[in-house]
Amino acid sequence: MTLFVSDLHLGRGSREATREAEQDAISLLESYETEIVDEGGRLVLLGDVFHEWIEYKHLVPKRGLRLLGLLAGWCDAGAEVHYLVGNRDPWHVDWMEHEVGVRLHRGAWTPEIEGVRTYIGHGDGLRHPQRAASRFLHRLQPLVRHPHTARLYRTLLPGDTGFALARWVSRTFGSEGTPALRSHLDLTEAAHTILATTDAEMVVLGHSHQHALDAAPGGTYLNPGYWFGARTFARMTRLGPELLQWSGTEAIPLTSPALATA
Repeated sequence: MTLFVSDLHLGRGSREATREAEQDAISLLESYETEIVDEGGRLVLLGDVFHEWIEYKHLVPKRGLRLLGLLAGWCDAGAEVHYLVGNRDPWHVDWMEHEVGVRLHRGAWTPEIEGVRTYIGHGDGLRHPQRAASRFLHRLQPLVRHPHTARLYRTLLPGDTGFALARWVSRTFGSEGTPALRSHLDLTEAAHTILATTDAEMVVLGHSHQHALDAAPGGTYLNPGYWFGARTFARMTRLGPELLQWSGTEAIPLTSPALATA
């Protein structure tokens, strides 16, 4: 069994909202601990786990410690935990891998899951290429994610100042986090293109804050949705992919992946 969780956005909104999102994530993971830790399953975090993440050589942001503690315990026990960086949290160095034990992916990952060839990514680089805003973001992404850019930022600005600036930019220019129809359609189109032009049989993306389970001629597009706002997630078993929502105490199957308003 593989569990997919995306867009936790720890640090978005109030401290209480972040703590609730983190605690619900912990409750969810604890409910699947047997399948993942004891039975050889896998956890995949699809990016934007943190609303901002700037890691310095000797400093990391002080949030999400309870969740990271759980992940560290799982990794110490031999569990397979993967973390694909998102557009909000790309500036990792090595702390997440060396201290927590997760397997960090800075680009798309193409494993075989339950016998299905799978393309996994956050999704922020897959906007429609013909729109001006998309072309700009597509060109900006390699610059923002380049290690030299991150190194220059960390060198020029001390920890508190650099992180405060990142938070200001995020709050000033970022979206409110609600699902965007345009982004949802763009990622659906991109997923269908990947299925039609590669050997992938399933595409798993996050980013749009919209859960989706979409059958296409070449395979399946799966998006676990927006954990911070809607508490949705997905899992893949030998029976196939499934969308679910965490109630706070149990996982409830989502029979309709129609566009939500969470």
